[in-house]
Amino acid sequence: MIKAVDVRAELAALPVLRGRVFAGRFAGETAWERHATGDELVQILDGAATLTVMTGAGPRSFALSAGMLIVVPQGQWHRFEAPDGVTVLSATPQPTEHTSAPDPRAVP
Repeated sequence: MIKAVDVRAELAALPVLRGRVFAGRFAGETAWERHATGDELVQILDGAATLTVMTGAGPRSFALSAGMLIVVPQGQWHRFEAPDGVTVLSATPQPTEHTSAPDPRAVP
């Protein structure tokens, strides 16, 4: 089915994201973080990283490289490992909660 879409009207109907857009490069391992107010959108611009998302069944890891995009579900603890460095672009809902606990599921 062919359908014309008024993009401006569709965008006007969306809620405003209360967060920030981040672009930067880092190497190493980040702390665990989660976002209670919405999903986080992450695009890998250069390099590679492993994103680990803590699920109810335990950690689930995703190997990401340049050009890949992933959506981290609202409220899910997650962290990145990028031993050789990675450049990312993310749309991150605020506030962001961080923990250095080995298993963030223990954090209330």
